Amino acid sequence: MSEHPTQAESTTTTPDDARRHLVVVGGGMVAQRLVEALRDRDGAGTWRISVFAEEPRPPYDRVALTSYFSGRDAEDLALGDPALWEDPLVTLHRGVAVTGLDREARTVTTSTGRAGADRTIPYDELVLATGSGAFVPPIPGTDLPGVFVYRTVDDVAALRGWVEEQGRRWNRPVRGAVIGGGLLGLEAAGAMQALGAQSTVVQFGTHLMSAQVDLGGGEALRRLINQLGVAVRVSTATTRLRPNRRGTVGGLEFADGGRLDVDVVVVATGITPRDELARTSGLAVGARGGVVVDESCRTADPHVWAVGEVACIGGSCIGLVAPGYAMAEVVADRLLGGQAVFPGADTATKLKLAGVDVASFGDAFAQTPGALELVHSDPVAGVYTKLVLSDDARTLLGGVLVGDASAYATLRPMLGRELSGDPSAYLLPEGVSGLSRGDGDLPDDATVCSCNNVSAGTVRGAVTEHGCTDVASAKVCTRAGTSCGSCLPLVKKLVGAELAKAGLDVSTALCEHFALSRRQLFDAVRITGLRTFSDVLGRHGHDQAPVGSRGCDICKPVVASILSSLDDGHVLDGERATLQDTNDHVMANLQKDGTYSVVPRMPGGEVTPEGLIAVGQVAKDFDLYTKITGGQRVDMFGARLEQLPLIWRRLVDAGFESGHAYGKSLRTVKSCVGSTWCRFGVQDSTSLAVALELRYRGLRAPHKFKLGVSGCARECAEARAKDVGIIATDQGWNVYVGGNGGFTPRHAQLLAEDLDTETLVRTVDRFLMYYIRTGDRLQRTAPWIEEVEGGLGGVREVIMEDSLGIAAELDAAMAAHVDRYEDEWRATLDDPEKLQRFASFVNAPTEPDPSLAYVTERGQRRPATAEERAAGLAVASSPTPADEPMLVAGPTLEVRA
Repeated sequence: MSEHPTQAESTTTTPDDARRHLVVVGGGMVAQRLVEALRDRDGAGTWRISVFAEEPRPPYDRVALTSYFSGRDAEDLALGDPALWEDPLVTLHRGVAVTGLDREARTVTTSTGRAGADRTIPYDELVLATGSGAFVPPIPGTDLPGVFVYRTVDDVAALRGWVEEQGRRWNRPVRGAVIGGGLLGLEAAGAMQALGAQSTVVQFGTHLMSAQVDLGGGEALRRLINQLGVAVRVSTATTRLRPNRRGTVGGLEFADGGRLDVDVVVVATGITPRDELARTSGLAVGARGGVVVDESCRTADPHVWAVGEVACIGGSCIGLVAPGYAMAEVVADRLLGGQAVFPGADTATKLKLAGVDVASFGDAFAQTPGALELVHSDPVAGVYTKLVLSDDARTLLGGVLVGDASAYATLRPMLGRELSGDPSAYLLPEGVSGLSRGDGDLPDDATVCSCNNVSAGTVRGAVTEHGCTDVASAKVCTRAGTSCGSCLPLVKKLVGAELAKAGLDVSTALCEHFALSRRQLFDAVRITGLRTFSDVLGRHGHDQAPVGSRGCDICKPVVASILSSLDDGHVLDGERATLQDTNDHVMANLQKDGTYSVVPRMPGGEVTPEGLIAVGQVAKDFDLYTKITGGQRVDMFGARLEQLPLIWRRLVDAGFESGHAYGKSLRTVKSCVGSTWCRFGVQDSTSLAVALELRYRGLRAPHKFKLGVSGCARECAEARAKDVGIIATDQGWNVYVGGNGGFTPRHAQLLAEDLDTETLVRTVDRFLMYYIRTGDRLQRTAPWIEEVEGGLGGVREVIMEDSLGIAAELDAAMAAHVDRYEDEWRATLDDPEKLQRFASFVNAPTEPDPSLAYVTERGQRRPATAEERAAGLAVASSPTPADEPMLVAGPTLEVRA
C-alpha cells in the first residue's frame, strides 16, 4: 500500500556520492517488480538503480501476451506506474544487452555506448533477471521461414504479420500448427485462432498440459479445445518440418508416418534459462541450467543475485511469474538489510484462453502419502474437477479444474488448510450442489494474490482502512489482481463483503467507459432516447474513461443490444454496424474453417413440404452440409461470406427469414406435436409454439434465450430445460422459468400454474422484458433469477402482481417490439450499401478455393480435419459433383456402445 518516494525524498536523504549502485540485467516482469519493490521501501534513497533491457521497450506483461491479438498493443501491456522509469534514481537502458561480467572488478560490459569506459559499468550489487528463452528442439526445419517462437512482443508481432500475409496470399484460412501442448502452446493456438487461422496442437505426451493436469483433466481439456475449432494430436512426435516450393514452412512429418500441411508453425516446447553471463563468469549453474542461488536468492558471489526464471533455487528453475515476484521481494528486502528468504514456489496455473477454463494448483497429482482424490466428471457439460485432500478428507492439498474453474480463486488460498465447507460443494457448479463453499471465510493470512503476495486481510484492510470502495481502487492499493488477474473474482467477493459490512454500495460499473451497470445504462438510454453509441458514450460515459476512447469489446455489444431492444433500427445501420460481434456483423455463424452457417427460422419446428424442398435445394445448389438442430430447424454449413446474400435471397423468396442463430436473442421455441396428432396431448402445443416464436423473434436480450412448449406432462419438448418452459395441463398451461443448458445446466422453476393462453402470453411477455431490462451483461436467465431482488418470488410479484407498478410499461414495450419487427435478411437484401459488406476482399474470386479439403460424413460434405488431411482421407479440391466420392481412403466411422 506504499507509493514511490518523491524526488525530494529520494535525493535529499542520502548524498549522491554515498548512494550504492545496483545493476539489474534484464528488463522483464521480475526485473520491474524488483525495482518497484526496492524504490517503495528505500525511502532514504540509499540505492540508485540501472536496468539493462535487451528489448526496446519498458517491461510489459508477458502473461497477457495473447491479448496482443485482440486489439491491445505493446503500450497497453506496460507494467505498473510509468512514473517508476522517470524516478531520478532509476535509469532504464532499453535495447541494451549486457555482454560481459567481471566479478572481480564488479563491472558489466554492455553492447552499446560511446567509446571506451562508457561500455563498462561498475556496480556494488548485481541482480541477474535475464529470464529464459524459448527452447527449440533439434528438429530439422525449425529454421525455415514461417516458424516462430512465442516469448516476446516482437515474436507475436512477427507471427501476426506472417499470418496476415499468408491470408492475403492464399485468400483462404491460414493453416497453422503449434508444436507443444502445454500452457504456452495452447495460448499460441488461441492466438492463431484469433487471427483467423486454422490451428492444430501437436503434443508429444499423452495429454494436453501434462505438467499441470492429470489424464482425466487432459482429456476434458482436449474436448474443450476441439470445441474452439483447434485440432489436437497427442502422443505424436514431430520428426521434420519440410519446406514448400517457396522455401517457407509447408508441412510437418510425424514419427508415426503422418503428415500435416501448414503455412505457419509455432514452437512452444518449453523454455531454457538465459544463464550465459553466469557460465562465462564462472558462477555455478544447475544440472538443467539456471544460476544456482540460496534461499536468499544470492549466488556463491556475495555481490551477485539471481531472480526469476534464470534462478536455480532448490535444484530447479521455476517458469512462473509468481515465484519470480517472490524472489524479487526477497532481494529487495536483503539489499536494505533485511533477512527475508524465499517462501517456496506457488506453482498454481490458470489457462488464459477464451472459452476454456482450466486451473491447476498444489499437489495436483496426489503424490502426498495417503492423499485422497475427490473427482467429478461430466463429459457432456465439458467439466472435470478434482480435489486432492489429506487422508482425513479435511485439508486441501491441491486440485485440477477443467471446464469450470469458478472455485479456483477461493481454493488456492486454502492450500494446506481445512476447508470450511463440504469439499463436494467445490466440485459442482456454484449454486447447484446446495452446499456452502465458505467463500467469505478466508482467514486474514490466506494468500489471495500469489503473484504479488497479497493476503485476504490486506484486501479487507484496503476497504476498511484505506477507503477503497471498488475492485479497481483495491487493485491500486494492494496490487492484488494486477498481474495474471486470476484472483480478481475472489478480490471482488472480499471487497463486496467488506463494503456490505460497512453498509456501503458495491460498484457494478459495466467497464472502464461506463460507471453504470447494464441495467442502469438500459434505463438511462431508454429515458434519454439516445440512439447512437457516440451519443450514449458522450452522455453517460465514465468521467474517468481514457481520453479519446471509443468503447471496448464489453460495452459496444451491450449498447448495441440495448439499442436493438429499444427501437427498430437495423443492426447494420450506420454506427451500429461497428458495435456488433462477429456473428451479428454478418448475420450468420462463423465456423471453424472460416465459412458460415445459415439457419432459417422454422417457428415451433413447423415447416411445409414445399419449405423443406426449398431448403434442400438451396443446400444442394450451394453444396452445404445440413443438420437438424436441437431447436428443430435446419442448419446449413459451409457458406462463404460472399454467398450469404445469395442464399438469403433464395430462402426469403421461399418464405423464410433469419432464424437469429447468431444473436443474443430468441433462438427457438421447441415443441411437440401436441393434441393435433399425439394421443396423449391435452393442448395444441405446436400452434402456441409457432405464435410465441413469431412474437419474440428478433428480441435482443443480455444473452440468448430459448422456449419450449410441451403438449402434456410427458414433456417431449423438454420445456423445463429452457429459459421459459410451458407444459400443458387439463386446465391450461404451467409456466417454468430459468432453465439453461451449457456448462451449468439448470432445470426451470415453476412460476405459475393453469394459465389460460392470454394470461400465459402476457406473463411470458413481462418475464422476458423484465429480464431484458434488469439482467447483467451475458447473464442467462438462471443466474439472473438468483441475483434479482427477491429471487423467483420477487420476479413472480413483479410480473404477476405488478409490485413495482411497471407491468403496463413492460406490456407496452413488448407490443412495440412486435409491431416494429423486420426481418434482418430481407432488409439487408433491399439495401445495396449493406450488401457491400459481404465480400471477403474487393478482388476475391467468385469460385471456391481449390485447396480446401473435404470429406463426406454420413453422405454429406464437410471440411476435413487436420488429422484427416494428414492421413490422406480428404480430397483437396473444390466441391465435387454428387456422384463422385470425396472420401478417397481410410476406415469408416464406427460407434461402439
